[in-house]
Amino acid sequence: MRRTELLLPAGSPEGLKTALRYGADAVYLGGEAYGLRAKARNFSMDEILSGVRYAHERGARVYVTANILARNGDLSGVREYFRELRGSGVDAVLIADPGIFLLAREEMPEMELHISTQANCTNYESFLFWHRLGAKRVVAARELSLSELSEIRRRIPASLEIEAFVHGAMCMSYSGRCLLSDFMTGRDANHGECTHPCRWNYCLVEEKRPGEYFPVYENERGTYILSSQDLSMIGHIPELLSAGIDSLKVEGRMKTELYTATVGRAYRRAIDDFYEDPEKYRRKLPGYRDELERCTHREYSTGFYFGPPKPGAKGQRESYERPSVYLGRAREPGTGGFFALRQKNKFSVGEEIRIMKPDGRDIPAVVLEIRDKESGIAQDSCPHAGQELMLRLTACPEEGDILRRDG
Repeated sequence: MRRTELLLPAGSPEGLKTALRYGADAVYLGGEAYGLRAKARNFSMDEILSGVRYAHERGARVYVTANILARNGDLSGVREYFRELRGSGVDAVLIADPGIFLLAREEMPEMELHISTQANCTNYESFLFWHRLGAKRVVAARELSLSELSEIRRRIPASLEIEAFVHGAMCMSYSGRCLLSDFMTGRDANHGECTHPCRWNYCLVEEKRPGEYFPVYENERGTYILSSQDLSMIGHIPELLSAGIDSLKVEGRMKTELYTATVGRAYRRAIDDFYEDPEKYRRKLPGYRDELERCTHREYSTGFYFGPPKPGAKGQRESYERPSVYLGRAREPGTGGFFALRQKNKFSVGEEIRIMKPDGRDIPAVVLEIRDKESGIAQDSCPHAGQELMLRLTACPEEGDILRRDG
């Protein structure tokens, strides 16, 4: 059995560092164009270069997304972008469009190329097609079951890798190819501008009864009739590895660093524990699941891995569960037990918070002092997101630790 890769999202340079600290073997990120998360923080070319250096120093790999479904007007820009990436040290580029694939082969002949889930690869002949063109890896369509993936693994060369999503948001449309956003808002999901209308709450109104809302929902705010449940395969690591999946991919470049740290840490420990001793993995599984309940999520499911979702498998909870609040990521230490933090959500002196360690520990700590980083002025709380602070706690975090508040 080949040792599988844990692939985590990096929506920003800070997210890249968090992903690597909390267990990623590899990260995937987008540049400033041509990826499918245009609203993410994303990376400039200089940030890609520094991110690659940072990852390679830690033995990790970096994959860059260029997986839009291109129009004519995109092609010259894509060509120029690939010329910039050619000497960047990036380990692979992720592509969906056949035309863009050929441009990549022409402009980056030595670059490893991966085929995006947007390419809708649902059978072994599709995998073999891309392999013959020179692809190193194919990201499986999310509609595939584990038994179908196992058959694909048997029928393709060992050198062709399979990547599959194991956790995160699921698109309601076929392999993510959706026109709802473009139709309703003019923002094209296939160019990275999805506004996620499938996750808005809706009510049913009959055209001759305006203002009269019919009870198709479970609470007073409406129902998420298009929105799928989130995927979570933490309880099925053995099946995924037995199916021959080379890379376990977590969705979430639009999510917070708290999400990246929580999910990454849980899957890192689950994978390592399974390789060490399958019984250890089974014994600790309730703990992994409890950890994943702490981060922002919808109702969890196993997606299509064990067959098509049953009727009613679309998420019916009211929006997201948010059991923990992201406070920030510890930065450089100061003097007198202080450390720097760019604050994300409000907290106050006297509150108990948690310091998340990559090894699975959550260390309780009380906030003793909050000071403005520039002026040094003490304050009782920090109500405005984005403040640059110096903190002193009853326990001192290391640089890169994530701080959160539970409950």
